Amino acid sequence: MPPLPRVLLFTRTAGFRHDSIPAGIAALGELAAGQGLELTATEDPGAFTEAGLDGTTAVVFLSTTGEVLTDQGRQALERFLSAGGGFLGIHSAAGTEYDWPFYGELLGSRFHSHPAAQPAAVTVEDRNHPATAHLPEQWDWTDEWYDFRSPPRSAEGVRVLATVDESRYQGGRMGADHPLVWCREPEGKGRSFYTALGHFDEAYSDPAFRAHLLGALLWVCRLKD
Repeated sequence: MPPLPRVLLFTRTAGFRHDSIPAGIAALGELAAGQGLELTATEDPGAFTEAGLDGTTAVVFLSTTGEVLTDQGRQALERFLSAGGGFLGIHSAAGTEYDWPFYGELLGSRFHSHPAAQPAAVTVEDRNHPATAHLPEQWDWTDEWYDFRSPPRSAEGVRVLATVDESRYQGGRMGADHPLVWCREPEGKGRSFYTALGHFDEAYSDPAFRAHLLGALLWVCRLKD
């Protein structure tokens, strides 16, 4: 019997810490178990070594903040991803490792700021992806609506899946094109997926959001296309 696909879930913070992290860990653990995935959650940067990542299918950064890896860990993660490993970034994963250029290229953009959390409408522009196939074209949602330092759509290879309509909330700074969810699949390298959603505990018990995370996880693990 082949070994279960392995997922490493990393939740270390070196800045703001989201109260929703425990709910996210629990939800991702349940989703992974339901698909026969072996998920290990850690805050130990020592997990990022060549040996530690050996046999791992994908790495998830859940609401990480600040500089969370050692130099050795950055090198190990870069080798892992360059060799075809998958990466899923959730919420403030975009506010992580600002001084590491490879990480910025991996994500496609970085967090800049956000207004107060409030209701808005997510526009799903690409439903041909397992993370968005179940969602309506207009999805009412409450979250922190992240603004980014650069337009995600302009990054090489980025496929935008969902945006937010700034006319439906107060304080947006990116204008008419405001991506929130996107993925990348550089030729010959691993898959990368990012969703800006997931600030509140309640998100991780919401069926639509859980299906969003599951679709993203299966995609970065190359279990769904």
